[in-house]
Amino acid sequence: MHATTPPRYSNTAIALHWGLALALLGSFGVGLYMAELPVSPSRVKLYNWHKWAGITILTLSALRLLWRLTHRPPPDVPMPAWQRLAAHTTHHLLYVLFFAVPLVGWAYSSAAGFPVVVFGVLPLPDWVPADKVLAETIKPWHGRLAWAMASLVLMHIAAALKHQLVDRDGLLSRMWPSRL
Repeated sequence: MHATTPPRYSNTAIALHWGLALALLGSFGVGLYMAELPVSPSRVKLYNWHKWAGITILTLSALRLLWRLTHRPPPDVPMPAWQRLAAHTTHHLLYVLFFAVPLVGWAYSSAAGFPVVVFGVLPLPDWVPADKVLAETIKPWHGRLAWAMASLVLMHIAAALKHQLVDRDGLLSRMWPSRL
């Protein structure tokens, strides 16, 4: 390994990172699109896909957290203390939101009386009892938390690009899939 090339994350950590990134992007995009559709079979289908993506995100998040807790990441690249604190804080908040957003969405779906049936075959238990008032209370929180996560993801991307293009410290290469 070249002396200026920082150590990389494991292939499993990289796969979980990018798999979760794609699932988040897809789910966020579908969520934005479906919310504007009139009631129709297409909208119902997209809501189901969105729920499936949420459960997939929850599962990937659990796997990613388990992997992270049992496998040390490579050492941080040199950076000012405030940047290290910002990076660690952002990562911790993202992990919280990886769980909070799908769980709040699941709670909303349960409270609204719409079951979550993963891939149309695996019915999940209701997270909370059906209650229209509770559903209306929960509904905006799913969106707010999703927007908070999207904001943190954009900050994460901007910081990674700054390290790649300005600092040129190799930070991005630690999580980039290796060449085949």
